[in-house]
Amino acid sequence: MAKRKRTYNIEKMIKDGYGSGVGSDYKPWLKIQDVPSLGRVTRVKGMKTNTQHEFLSDIERNYFYILEFSDKVLDIREQYPLLPLEDTITIADELGLKHPKNPDTGEDIVMTTDFLVTILSDEGTKNVARTIKSKDDLLNKRIIEKFEIERVYWKKRGIDWAIITEKEIDKNIAYNISFIQSYRDIHNIDVFNEMDTIEIQDMIYEFIKRIIDNDRSVRSIATEFDNDMNLKRGCGLSIYKYLIINKIIEIDLSQRIDVNKNIPILSINDNKIKKVMEAI
Repeated sequence: MAKRKRTYNIEKMIKDGYGSGVGSDYKPWLKIQDVPSLGRVTRVKGMKTNTQHEFLSDIERNYFYILEFSDKVLDIREQYPLLPLEDTITIADELGLKHPKNPDTGEDIVMTTDFLVTILSDEGTKNVARTIKSKDDLLNKRIIEKFEIERVYWKKRGIDWAIITEKEIDKNIAYNISFIQSYRDIHNIDVFNEMDTIEIQDMIYEFIKRIIDNDRSVRSIATEFDNDMNLKRGCGLSIYKYLIINKIIEIDLSQRIDVNKNIPILSINDNKIKKVMEAI
Protein backbone atom coordinates (compact mmCIF):
# COMPACT_ATOMS: atom_id res chain seq x y z
CA MET A 1 0.00 0.00 0.00
CA ALA A 2 1.40 3.36 -1.03
CA LYS A 3 1.99 5.95 1.66
CA ARG A 4 -0.27 8.99 1.48
CA LYS A 5 1.49 12.29 0.90
CA ARG A 6 2.10 14.16 4.11
CA THR A 7 0.24 17.23 2.87
CA TYR A 8 -3.28 17.81 4.09
CA ASN A 9 -5.85 20.45 4.74
CA ILE A 10 -5.95 20.86 8.51
CA GLU A 11 -9.35 22.50 8.54
CA LYS A 12 -10.83 19.66 6.47
CA MET A 13 -9.36 17.05 8.82
CA ILE A 14 -10.86 18.84 11.82
CA LYS A 15 -14.21 19.07 10.02
CA ASP A 16 -14.03 15.35 9.22
CA GLY A 17 -13.62 14.62 12.93
CA TYR A 18 -9.94 13.62 13.09
CA GLY A 19 -8.49 14.15 16.54
CA SER A 20 -11.87 14.51 18.19
CA GLY A 21 -14.44 12.34 19.92
CA VAL A 22 -14.13 9.89 22.80
CA GLY A 23 -14.35 6.12 23.07
CA SER A 24 -15.45 4.43 19.87
CA ASP A 25 -16.15 7.84 18.27
CA TYR A 26 -12.52 8.98 18.45
CA LYS A 27 -10.59 9.26 15.19
CA PRO A 28 -6.77 9.48 15.58
CA TRP A 29 -5.09 12.34 13.78
CA LEU A 30 -2.52 10.03 12.22
CA LYS A 31 -3.08 6.64 10.64
CA ILE A 32 -0.55 3.89 9.98
CA GLN A 33 -0.31 4.82 6.30
CA ASP A 34 0.44 8.46 7.12
CA VAL A 35 3.92 8.10 8.55
CA PRO A 36 7.03 5.97 8.13
CA SER A 37 7.72 3.68 11.10
CA LEU A 38 10.88 2.05 12.36
CA GLY A 39 8.92 -0.63 14.18
CA ARG A 40 6.12 -2.99 13.25
CA VAL A 41 2.92 -1.02 12.76
CA THR A 42 -0.06 -2.70 14.39
CA ARG A 43 -3.86 -2.55 14.47
CA VAL A 44 -5.53 -3.83 17.65
CA LYS A 45 -9.24 -4.06 18.51
CA GLY A 46 -9.62 -2.37 21.88
CA MET A 47 -11.62 -3.80 24.80
CA LYS A 48 -12.43 -0.46 26.41
CA THR A 49 -13.52 1.33 23.27
CA ASN A 50 -14.55 -1.63 21.10
CA THR A 51 -12.79 0.06 18.22
CA GLN A 52 -9.60 -0.44 16.24
CA HIS A 53 -6.48 1.31 17.51
CA GLU A 54 -3.44 1.97 15.31
CA PHE A 55 0.12 1.98 16.57
CA LEU A 56 3.30 3.11 14.85
CA SER A 57 5.78 1.07 16.91
CA ASP A 58 6.10 -2.01 19.09
CA ILE A 59 6.58 0.18 22.16
CA GLU A 60 3.30 2.00 21.53
CA ARG A 61 1.47 -1.31 21.10
CA ASN A 62 2.97 -2.78 24.29
CA TYR A 63 2.06 0.29 26.31
CA PHE A 64 -1.48 0.11 24.95
CA TYR A 65 -1.85 -3.44 26.28
CA ILE A 66 -0.82 -2.26 29.75
CA LEU A 67 -3.42 0.52 29.58
CA GLU A 68 -6.08 -1.89 28.33
CA PHE A 69 -5.72 -4.15 31.36
CA SER A 70 -5.85 -1.37 33.95
CA ASP A 71 -9.18 -0.86 35.74
CA LYS A 72 -8.22 2.79 36.27
CA VAL A 73 -8.05 3.51 32.53
CA LEU A 74 -11.39 4.56 31.06
CA ASP A 75 -10.47 5.73 27.56
CA ILE A 76 -7.42 5.58 25.28
CA ARG A 77 -6.90 8.02 22.43
CA GLU A 78 -3.79 7.52 20.35
CA GLN A 79 -2.09 10.03 18.00
CA TYR A 80 -3.84 12.95 19.67
CA PRO A 81 -3.34 16.29 17.90
CA LEU A 82 -1.93 19.36 19.61
CA LEU A 83 -4.43 21.87 18.31
CA PRO A 84 -4.77 24.64 17.44
CA LEU A 85 -1.59 24.63 15.38
CA GLU A 86 -0.97 28.27 16.30
CA ASP A 87 -0.43 27.27 19.94
CA THR A 88 2.53 24.98 19.28
CA ILE A 89 3.98 27.50 16.80
CA THR A 90 3.81 30.17 19.50
CA ILE A 91 5.38 27.87 22.08
CA ALA A 92 8.22 26.98 19.70
CA ASP A 93 8.87 30.70 19.10
CA GLU A 94 8.87 31.42 22.84
CA LEU A 95 11.36 28.60 23.42
CA GLY A 96 13.53 29.63 20.47
CA LEU A 97 13.00 26.27 18.80
CA LYS A 98 12.09 25.26 15.27
CA HIS A 99 8.54 24.03 14.88
CA PRO A 100 8.18 20.63 13.11
CA LYS A 101 7.51 21.05 9.41
CA ASN A 102 6.45 18.95 6.48
CA PRO A 103 9.77 18.00 4.82
CA ASP A 104 8.20 18.19 1.36
CA THR A 105 6.35 21.51 1.60
CA GLY A 106 8.08 23.29 4.47
CA GLU A 107 4.70 23.96 6.09
CA ASP A 108 4.22 23.71 9.84
CA ILE A 109 2.56 20.42 10.76
CA VAL A 110 0.21 19.49 13.56
CA MET A 111 2.14 17.83 16.36
CA THR A 112 0.66 14.81 18.11
CA THR A 113 0.96 13.08 21.48
CA ASP A 114 1.06 9.29 21.32
CA PHE A 115 -1.61 8.77 23.99
CA LEU A 116 -4.19 10.89 25.73
CA VAL A 117 -5.53 8.62 28.47
CA THR A 118 -8.61 9.17 30.60
CA ILE A 119 -8.08 7.67 34.03
CA LEU A 120 -10.02 7.30 37.24
CA SER A 121 -8.22 8.99 40.13
CA ASP A 122 -9.02 9.88 43.73
CA GLU A 123 -10.22 13.27 42.47
CA GLY A 124 -12.45 11.76 39.78
CA THR A 125 -11.71 11.35 36.09
CA LYS A 126 -8.83 13.19 34.46
CA ASN A 127 -6.70 13.08 31.33
CA VAL A 128 -2.99 12.39 31.21
CA ALA A 129 -0.75 12.69 28.15
CA ARG A 130 1.96 10.12 27.43
CA THR A 131 4.63 10.15 24.78
CA ILE A 132 6.29 6.85 23.87
CA LYS A 133 9.91 6.76 22.73
CA SER A 134 12.90 4.44 22.76
CA LYS A 135 15.42 5.49 25.42
CA ASP A 136 18.10 5.68 22.70
CA ASP A 137 16.07 8.33 20.88
CA LEU A 138 16.24 10.55 23.95
CA LEU A 139 19.88 11.22 23.05
CA ASN A 140 18.70 13.00 19.90
CA LYS A 141 18.71 16.76 20.48
CA ARG A 142 15.99 17.48 17.90
CA ILE A 143 13.64 14.91 19.44
CA ILE A 144 14.14 16.49 22.86
CA GLU A 145 13.34 19.91 21.39
CA LYS A 146 10.04 18.60 20.01
CA PHE A 147 9.25 17.03 23.37
CA GLU A 148 9.83 20.37 25.07
CA ILE A 149 7.21 21.98 22.84
CA GLU A 150 4.87 19.12 23.66
CA ARG A 151 5.56 19.37 27.40
CA VAL A 152 4.80 23.10 27.51
CA TYR A 153 1.63 22.62 25.45
CA TRP A 154 0.19 20.20 28.01
CA LYS A 155 1.48 22.21 30.98
CA LYS A 156 -0.48 25.23 29.75
CA ARG A 157 -3.59 23.03 29.83
CA GLY A 158 -2.92 21.67 33.30
CA ILE A 159 -2.55 18.10 32.02
CA ASP A 160 0.12 15.76 33.33
CA TRP A 161 2.57 14.77 30.57
CA ALA A 162 5.40 12.24 30.67
CA ILE A 163 7.70 10.23 28.44
CA ILE A 164 7.44 6.43 28.56
CA THR A 165 10.33 4.29 27.30
CA GLU A 166 10.69 0.55 26.93
CA LYS A 167 12.29 0.49 30.41
CA GLU A 168 8.89 1.31 31.96
CA ILE A 169 7.01 -1.35 30.00
CA ASP A 170 7.18 -4.98 31.12
CA LYS A 171 7.33 -7.01 27.90
CA ASN A 172 6.07 -10.15 29.61
CA ILE A 173 2.97 -8.39 30.88
CA ALA A 174 2.34 -6.82 27.47
CA TYR A 175 2.75 -10.21 25.78
CA ASN A 176 0.42 -11.92 28.23
CA ILE A 177 -2.30 -9.33 27.78
CA SER A 178 -2.02 -9.63 24.00
CA PHE A 179 -2.32 -13.42 24.44
CA ILE A 180 -5.64 -13.18 26.30
CA GLN A 181 -7.08 -9.84 25.22
CA SER A 182 -9.48 -11.08 22.55
CA TYR A 183 -11.14 -13.53 24.97
CA ARG A 184 -12.90 -10.95 27.13
CA ASP A 185 -16.27 -11.81 25.56
CA ILE A 186 -16.96 -15.54 25.77
CA HIS A 187 -19.42 -15.21 22.89
CA ASN A 188 -16.54 -14.45 20.53
CA ILE A 189 -15.71 -18.16 20.75
CA ASP A 190 -17.85 -20.03 18.23
CA VAL A 191 -18.71 -23.09 20.31
CA PHE A 192 -20.15 -20.97 23.13
CA ASN A 193 -22.56 -19.23 20.75
CA GLU A 194 -24.43 -22.52 20.56
CA MET A 195 -24.94 -22.70 24.35
CA ASP A 196 -27.48 -20.94 26.52
CA THR A 197 -26.41 -18.72 29.41
CA ILE A 198 -26.85 -21.32 32.15
CA GLU A 199 -24.80 -23.88 30.24
CA ILE A 200 -21.95 -21.41 29.69
CA GLN A 201 -21.96 -20.42 33.35
CA ASP A 202 -21.87 -24.08 34.41
CA MET A 203 -18.89 -24.70 32.10
CA ILE A 204 -16.98 -21.75 33.56
CA TYR A 205 -17.64 -22.76 37.16
CA GLU A 206 -16.60 -26.33 36.41
CA PHE A 207 -13.33 -25.18 34.85
CA ILE A 208 -12.58 -22.94 37.83
CA LYS A 209 -13.04 -25.89 40.18
CA ARG A 210 -10.66 -28.01 38.13
CA ILE A 211 -7.86 -25.47 37.91
CA ILE A 212 -7.73 -24.49 41.59
CA ASP A 213 -4.87 -26.16 43.50
CA ASN A 214 -4.07 -28.36 40.52
CA ASP A 215 -0.35 -28.97 39.96
CA ARG A 216 -0.69 -30.19 36.38
CA SER A 217 -0.06 -28.05 33.31
CA VAL A 218 -2.83 -25.75 32.14
CA ARG A 219 -2.93 -27.58 28.82
CA SER A 220 -3.43 -31.01 30.39
CA ILE A 221 -6.23 -29.68 32.62
CA ALA A 222 -7.89 -27.97 29.66
CA THR A 223 -7.57 -31.02 27.40
CA GLU A 224 -9.14 -33.27 30.02
CA PHE A 225 -11.92 -30.71 30.50
CA ASP A 226 -12.63 -30.66 26.75
CA ASN A 227 -12.83 -34.45 26.63
CA ASP A 228 -15.04 -34.77 29.71
CA MET A 229 -17.42 -32.04 28.55
CA ASN A 230 -17.46 -33.26 24.95
CA LEU A 231 -16.17 -29.89 23.73
CA LYS A 232 -14.03 -29.02 20.76
CA ARG A 233 -10.33 -29.01 21.45
CA GLY A 234 -9.17 -25.64 22.74
CA CYS A 235 -12.38 -24.66 24.54
CA GLY A 236 -10.84 -25.18 27.96
CA LEU A 237 -7.89 -22.96 27.08
CA SER A 238 -10.32 -20.33 25.82
CA ILE A 239 -12.13 -20.35 29.17
CA TYR A 240 -8.76 -20.06 30.92
CA LYS A 241 -7.89 -16.93 28.93
CA TYR A 242 -11.39 -15.58 29.53
CA LEU A 243 -10.95 -15.98 33.29
CA ILE A 244 -7.64 -14.09 33.28
CA ILE A 245 -8.62 -11.18 31.04
CA ASN A 246 -11.79 -10.66 33.09
CA LYS A 247 -9.69 -10.81 36.29
CA ILE A 248 -11.76 -13.64 37.73
CA ILE A 249 -8.54 -15.51 38.43
CA GLU A 250 -5.23 -13.82 39.16
CA ILE A 251 -1.89 -15.19 38.01
CA ASP A 252 1.59 -13.68 37.97
CA LEU A 253 1.50 -11.76 34.69
CA SER A 254 5.14 -10.78 35.03
CA GLN A 255 5.93 -14.37 34.05
CA ARG A 256 5.19 -15.22 30.42
CA ILE A 257 2.18 -17.51 30.15
CA ASP A 258 3.17 -21.02 29.11
CA VAL A 259 0.17 -23.32 29.10
CA ASN A 260 2.46 -26.33 28.90
CA LYS A 261 3.42 -25.64 32.50
CA ASN A 262 1.59 -25.39 35.79
CA ILE A 263 0.59 -21.78 36.48
CA PRO A 264 -0.38 -21.12 40.11
CA ILE A 265 -3.65 -19.30 40.75
CA LEU A 266 -2.86 -16.45 43.16
CA SER A 267 -6.45 -15.54 43.94
CA ILE A 268 -10.05 -15.77 42.78
CA ASN A 269 -12.16 -12.62 42.68
CA ASP A 270 -15.70 -13.52 43.74
CA ASN A 271 -16.99 -10.05 42.90
CA LYS A 272 -15.62 -10.31 39.38
CA ILE A 273 -17.22 -13.74 38.94
CA LYS A 274 -20.63 -12.37 39.85
CA LYS A 275 -20.28 -9.27 37.69
CA VAL A 276 -19.00 -11.13 34.64
CA MET A 277 -21.48 -13.97 34.94
CA GLU A 278 -24.37 -11.52 35.03
CA ALA A 279 -23.11 -10.02 31.77
CA ILE A 280 -23.09 -13.32 29.87
